[in-house]
Amino acid sequence: MTDIAKPKAATELIDTSQNHSPLSAPLVIGIVAGEVSGDSLGADFMQQMNNLRDDIIWVGVGGTKMQAQGLQSLFPLSRLAVMGLVEVVSQLSDLFKARRELLTAFAAADIDWFIGIDAPDFNLRVAKKLKPKGVFCVQYVSPSIWAWRESRIHGIKEATNLVLCLFPFELPVYERYNHPAICVGHPLLRTLDKKLTHTPTNQLRSELVWHNDGLQQFFIERFEAVSQLICVMPGSRRSEITAILPLMLDGIQKLLLVDPKLCFIIPTVDQNHQYIVQDVIDKRSEQLRAAIAVVYDDSQPAFSQQAMAASDIVMLASGTATLEAMLLERPMVVIYQLNQLTYQIAKRLVKTPFVALPNILAGEAIVTELIQEQATGENICRTLTKLLQPRAYSEQLNNLLATKRDLQQQSNHDPANSVVEQWYLQNQALTKP
Repeated sequence: MTDIAKPKAATELIDTSQNHSPLSAPLVIGIVAGEVSGDSLGADFMQQMNNLRDDIIWVGVGGTKMQAQGLQSLFPLSRLAVMGLVEVVSQLSDLFKARRELLTAFAAADIDWFIGIDAPDFNLRVAKKLKPKGVFCVQYVSPSIWAWRESRIHGIKEATNLVLCLFPFELPVYERYNHPAICVGHPLLRTLDKKLTHTPTNQLRSELVWHNDGLQQFFIERFEAVSQLICVMPGSRRSEITAILPLMLDGIQKLLLVDPKLCFIIPTVDQNHQYIVQDVIDKRSEQLRAAIAVVYDDSQPAFSQQAMAASDIVMLASGTATLEAMLLERPMVVIYQLNQLTYQIAKRLVKTPFVALPNILAGEAIVTELIQEQATGENICRTLTKLLQPRAYSEQLNNLLATKRDLQQQSNHDPANSVVEQWYLQNQALTKP
C-alpha cells in the first residue's frame, strides 16, 4: 500500500467517497480510548482528521485531550482502565454495561467509522458488533499478538478492517495472515516538543519550577542542595499505583540513606491522581515525605514530559512512559508488579522476554527491568545507585539514542491518511462489478 504523504490527497479521497461528499451529511466517527495513554493517541488522530475535514462528529469515550478535539465523552475513560486478568473479572459487570451503552450511542449516531484505541479486550468486542453492520472498524494500537496468543489474529480479522501498529516489529504477523496493517509510528515521534531534548537540563529544571507554585514551595522548604532529581512515575491507574508505588517508595527510602540530597518528583495526570499518590506517600516517614514532590499542573498539558526531561533519571512503571523517557533521552529503571495469578498466567503465555518498550525495540536489555519478586526496595536502590554513576549512565543513554534513531527511521506513515486511504480502497473494491 502506498502512503498518502500530503493532506490534500487524503482530503480528495475522503471527499469523493461514495458514503460522503462535501455537500452530504457529516462523517460520524465512533472512538474509544481506555486509558490515559490512549487519550493522547486519540487526540492526535482526531486532530489530524479534523485538519482533513471540518464537519466530523465524534462520539465515544476519551479523556481531556480528546475532548479538546471535539469529543463529548459518554463516560469517564477511567471506567475502562482496569489492569490485569484477575482485576478485570471483578469489573466484568460494569464493562459489559459500558459496552451496551456505547453500542446504543453508536447506533443512535449512525456512525460511519469506529476507531478503537488500545484496550483490545474491550474495543475488539465492540468492533465485532459493528463491522457486520457496515461500520469501518480500525484498531489503533495492535494487540500484542507478536508477543503472545498469535491465534487472536483470527478474531482481529473478524472485527477490523485495518490495524494501525505503533512499532515495526508488529507488522510481520499481519503479513503472514494477509490482514491490512500499517506501521504509523507512535505519535510521540511527531508531537514531542523538541525543546525538551535540545535545552540544557538545568534550564528545563528552572523553567519547570518557575512555572509551578507547588514546586517552588517544595524547593524553598528544602534546606539542602539537590544532588540529583529523579522523576517517579508509578502509572496512571489506581491499581498500578497501589501495587507499584509502595515498592518505589521502599527503594526511595533506602536511596535517601545513601544520599539524603536526592530529590524526587511525581507528576500526576489530574487532581484525583494526585490525591491517590499523595495518600500513599503520607503514610511514610517524614524524611521520605520531605524528599518527594507530588505535582499536578493543568496549565501544562505535557507536564509529565517536562518533569522527565528536567530530571536526571526516570523510575517508572512499564508502559508508554518508557517510550517517552527514551524519546526524551532520559536513562530509566522500569519497575512493575502484577497480581501474582495474573503474572503466572502471563508468564506462561508471553513469548518476549521484555516488558519495557526500549528493550523490545532494541531486542536486548538496554534498560533494567525489576519485575515481580525482583521489584524490591533493595534492588531498586542498588540499580538506581549504579545508574547514577557516569559510566553506566552514558552507556544506557547511548543505547537509548541508537534505538530512538532506528525507530524514527522505520515510522513514516500518517495515521489519518492511512485510515482514509484504506477506507477508500475497500469502498472501491466493494463497488467494482
